[in-house]
Amino acid sequence: MSSSSSSALKILVSGDVEGKFSQLFSRVSAVNKKNGPFEMLLCVGNFFGEDNTEWDEYLNGTKKAPITTYILGPAKSEYETLFPARDGCELCYNITYLGKKGILTGSSGLKVAYLSGIESSGKRELQKACEFNEQDVESVHIPVSKGNEKGVDILLTSEWPKGITHYVGSPKGLDLKDVGSELVAQLAFYVKPRYHFAGLHGIYYERLPYRNHKVLAELAHHPTRFISLANVANVQKDKWLYAFSITPMSAMDKSDLVKQPSDVTECPFKFNKKDLQTVEKPTQQFFYDLETETAGQKRHRGERNEDQKTKKPRQTFQPQGPCWFCLSSSEVEKHLVVSVGDHNYLALAKGGLTSDHVLILPIGHHQSSVMLEEEALEEIQKFKEALKKYYKSRNKSVVFFERNFKSSHLQIQVVPMPSKLSSQVKEVFLEYATYKSIDLQEIPKYTNLQQIISPGMPYFYVELENGEKLFYRIKKDFPLQFGREVLACESLLDMPHRIEWKSCSVSKEEETQMVADFRKDFQEFDFTLA
Repeated sequence: MSSSSSSALKILVSGDVEGKFSQLFSRVSAVNKKNGPFEMLLCVGNFFGEDNTEWDEYLNGTKKAPITTYILGPAKSEYETLFPARDGCELCYNITYLGKKGILTGSSGLKVAYLSGIESSGKRELQKACEFNEQDVESVHIPVSKGNEKGVDILLTSEWPKGITHYVGSPKGLDLKDVGSELVAQLAFYVKPRYHFAGLHGIYYERLPYRNHKVLAELAHHPTRFISLANVANVQKDKWLYAFSITPMSAMDKSDLVKQPSDVTECPFKFNKKDLQTVEKPTQQFFYDLETETAGQKRHRGERNEDQKTKKPRQTFQPQGPCWFCLSSSEVEKHLVVSVGDHNYLALAKGGLTSDHVLILPIGHHQSSVMLEEEALEEIQKFKEALKKYYKSRNKSVVFFERNFKSSHLQIQVVPMPSKLSSQVKEVFLEYATYKSIDLQEIPKYTNLQQIISPGMPYFYVELENGEKLFYRIKKDFPLQFGREVLACESLLDMPHRIEWKSCSVSKEEETQMVADFRKDFQEFDFTLA
């Protein structure tokens, strides 16, 4: 980027070019002559398309881009071979591929964050060059969110952020059900761009600006404007080239930077900026700390230094009195046990909401999931996956929830319900929570409890079959049967008479038969028998 004689820079942004290079640069050249000079052209979405025959003319110098042009990487695997270096490079005169992800800072001070491609379908490892994962997103947002930066001036992404239309109307002609990336939403939340541009969906959509702070609760921040651009030279003649002027935030007075437009809305993303603080982890996932701690005192799960030779064991506890759930205890009702692993066991719930309502419990005495070792947590995940498959074979979905409040031994409640109800569960939980003044919040799928709350702190946690998670840090009082009450309501299982487990008890003989039936049906899914 060249320096500008004025602090205000003129920028052009285009939507998906898809190989229409001559039409793009012809229009850019005309706009630049009439209203320029423009500092640069930024291209979002797919730069290449099915027909790239014009590209050779730019490669051999027959044609040239009229102004400095920066493009994102491929969002389709078939275009990957057109990008010779994943970390970015100059493709030809005046056209530069930014790279997979990063932050570009010009001599003017303008900061442009970028993330190429689509969200990876894999859970942990990057599968394709056209995909990004949580590690890529972290590498962009951590330097901003953990440093002294106010944010970035511009964010370029191929994908839309998930939930961007919250608080405003949805664009016409676009089904938002499968649109947007949760990781892009998290990236936008943390880097706080003044402008966020995206493409891929072939429409022009400019959202009302949104706040990056809570009024009266946080210091004022600059607002964000999200803009999606249509494909270059589209037949609908939707807007695909956007021109604007911007003064780098580094050159602005704070009072001017944080001015809010009259049509500003609340932030569309469901993260609590007062509580959620990103912390850096060597496991390269998203981590959040919901505790207010001073610098240097944050608990970093899994953190090691190079000289550390042995893993310090997590503190273990002994029950202060007889425990009904420690498997070695004489008090435990062993006839309810379905399956036993190395660290945890599966048991029929006493007084369950349904006949196949079960519990996942640690064999030893642990109060909550937060207190467990990594091996035990991994085995719990195995039980969850096995149960999902088991219930799916019976056309059922499953809800997991845990209440670490007025309980001494971890109990993960596992409640099945008809598959047709699965899409309603999150909404019903949130509605009931609002009604009872419980600040139940959705947290990212990539977060686990050890990352967001300290051992010993009370909480309520819900995990849905699709991986969505709800969390509430209990401050004072909490209804003990809240989880059962929600699932038993008329909108879901419609069995309000079974909210209290004691009213659902049956004889020991009936329980024994129920366990035998469940164990027989579950056998083919039980990994402990392998």
